[in-house]
Amino acid sequence: MTNVDTQYEAELKQADLDHHKPTAGAMTGHILSNLLINNVKLHQTRWYLKGIQSLQLKPVYDKLIEQGRNEFDQLAGVLLDENELPPSTVAEYVKYSMLEENGRNKYLTTEELVDITVHDFATQNMFIDRAIVLAQKETRPAMAAFLTALRGHNNHTIQTLQAVLGKQAWDGLTEEDDDDEE
Repeated sequence: MTNVDTQYEAELKQADLDHHKPTAGAMTGHILSNLLINNVKLHQTRWYLKGIQSLQLKPVYDKLIEQGRNEFDQLAGVLLDENELPPSTVAEYVKYSMLEENGRNKYLTTEELVDITVHDFATQNMFIDRAIVLAQKETRPAMAAFLTALRGHNNHTIQTLQAVLGKQAWDGLTEEDDDDEE
């Protein structure tokens, strides 16, 4: 086995360990993967928005795409700065992302597409929250700070898109307590 093969095998073994007992680096790898898949999904939505709303929403999606690209590059840099190895192949991004793609989405209404985007950002927040806690626990303040800012950007995106749908920021995104219904 070559030195490259040995290093890569060690990386795969470590990644498997890190994902079974999550570390801040492993959880951030999931976030990076979600950002990449989200970029594809944002493009899909932008391309297939329909109706009068599409004129107003396409620039919003252009901004989200640009912001996501920047966050992807910056977060990969944070991982490298923390002596972590970001995912680097499409197969790894697909494996580690928790966002679901669907070619059928192009036929959905604008409202349905925007709703999917909102839920994708909410899903990303679950991983960001876990990574922030792990980064704080592992004393990685720069990683925690970046992730906290990313969470804020996602929250703003959710609120903005929920408003487009005529909803409050967290309508339909948080679980209701059954006792509240009495």
